[in-house]
Amino acid sequence: MARAALRGGLSVAVARRWLEARVVDARAETPTARTLVLDVPGWPGHLPGQHLTVRLTSPDGYSAQRSYSIATPDSGARVELTVQLVPEGEVSEFLVTGVQVGDAFEVRGPVGGWFVWRAEDPAPLLLVAGGSGIVPLMAVVREHRRLLAPQPLELVVSVRSPEDLYYAGELAGLPGVTVVHTRRAPEGSGRPPARLSAPELAAVVARLPEQPRAYVCGPTGFVEAVADALVALGLDPAEVRTERFGPS
Repeated sequence: MARAALRGGLSVAVARRWLEARVVDARAETPTARTLVLDVPGWPGHLPGQHLTVRLTSPDGYSAQRSYSIATPDSGARVELTVQLVPEGEVSEFLVTGVQVGDAFEVRGPVGGWFVWRAEDPAPLLLVAGGSGIVPLMAVVREHRRLLAPQPLELVVSVRSPEDLYYAGELAGLPGVTVVHTRRAPEGSGRPPARLSAPELAAVVARLPEQPRAYVCGPTGFVEAVADALVALGLDPAEVRTERFGPS
């Protein structure tokens, strides 16, 4: 992790400390995903695209750790995570179905220096998410809007069905958002369910005034297919940043 990623130039040693995170709010995003709003005194700050590590410890001393993307820009001690329930995932099951407002656990971070967006970067933004891969990209979208940033931005989200779309209400009112459904489209949709295609990506890229910096996040197969398609469309591979999500 780069030192520059930390607010106020705080040291890496500070970022590596375990901090207490108390749940101050929680809301369902989909039937299998939940956003937790955490109060983390001493949080050193973060950049959109970074993630943190959650550590749960049981009374008998057993502990488990998992990494989760941060869904919001830096906002002092408040940090939001959106966690997808993974079958047989002991940490995700607790965070999605077990933890309650007022409960506390430990977090450490932020982590990640490559898959981040800095507002001073003038390049247009192309964000492509597969399913829960939207979480770190939503932090970029929210920071872009908070700053009224001038860079053109296009967001493409691929989900199986309308019920699987995170932040649906917030995205519905935003410009530059394309949602594709792979298995079931909403009633009245003019697009039949199908995977995100290269021509659809090309149409989005064409709406940007110059070559964008692309951020692609999702399952490994999705990320590789999108990254290959973007390079085939002429994007510089160095401008295509990827992050893959695995089971947690």
